Amino acid sequence: MRSPLLALLLGAILVLAACAKQDTADQHRASGAAPATALTPPPQAAEGAASTDQPKAADRAAVAALNRTNEEGTETVEDTAGDSGSHNLLLAAVASTVIAATPAATAQPLSAPTPWQEGVNYTRVVPAQPTSVPQGQVEVLEFFWYACRHCYGIDPQVETWKKTKPAYVTFSRVPVTWTEGHRSLARLFYTLENLGKLDRLHDEVFKEIHVNGDPLIGPDPNDTAEAERVQAAFVKKFDISEDAFAKAYHSFAVDTALQRADELVQRYRIDAVPTFVVNGKYIADVRTAGSPERLIALVGDLAALEHKHP
Repeated sequence: MRSPLLALLLGAILVLAACAKQDTADQHRASGAAPATALTPPPQAAEGAASTDQPKAADRAAVAALNRTNEEGTETVEDTAGDSGSHNLLLAAVASTVIAATPAATAQPLSAPTPWQEGVNYTRVVPAQPTSVPQGQVEVLEFFWYACRHCYGIDPQVETWKKTKPAYVTFSRVPVTWTEGHRSLARLFYTLENLGKLDRLHDEVFKEIHVNGDPLIGPDPNDTAEAERVQAAFVKKFDISEDAFAKAYHSFAVDTALQRADELVQRYRIDAVPTFVVNGKYIADVRTAGSPERLIALVGDLAALEHKHP
């Protein structure tokens, strides 16, 4: 019989989770991050550790063909060139769960006695990477995957933050492109953006996968033609014709956007989602921030720091 303390600890572990490509936390720890410092222009530190996902036992059984479980019991997605035919089982498990609820936590402001700490709440990118925003703007990138239940869970908070963020913040989502299955959903994202329908249908894609249980790819994630057919059928419900969808789907603009996503995923070594990168200098996720609410607050504070001290 579980003690109340053990149950509380297990609950905390479930809250601090993310969808991962592979578990590299031990590798990052071995690299030796610098001691924690206050959120002021800090000394250089090692790049950030990946978040990990801890699913329920039933989920592990359902997705065994795609996932492996390490010694710590964390769920990781194998780093392979393509997914297996059991990918629909993964998405079925994803659709059956939601991100663990957690009480809202108030982030400490920069001037508080206990500010955010480098190496604990966020990590510094060394060297800092160039951004794609005008001078005076602060770039915030969210790396995500439509089939990630944690990305789905945090998305309403991201949308709320988008409406209230400072004018100096330029926010962009970047879909991960780890495998053909991921790339198919990334291509859908950029196709909707190309058609000018992303704002309207972004949440609908999440709901189709996580609420309706439709993975929006075929039984074989490597079958890109079937993925296109399934997605075309989905968007047709929103008055997007098959011809218009196909033209945008295979357009040069979408291909170019996918190439840029590839480059960004590799540049920042993204192996877990959702992950946020602020102005090419800082990386943070739910695990490092402490909760989804704190992550959004941390991103805002890092952006404010960059605006004040670019």
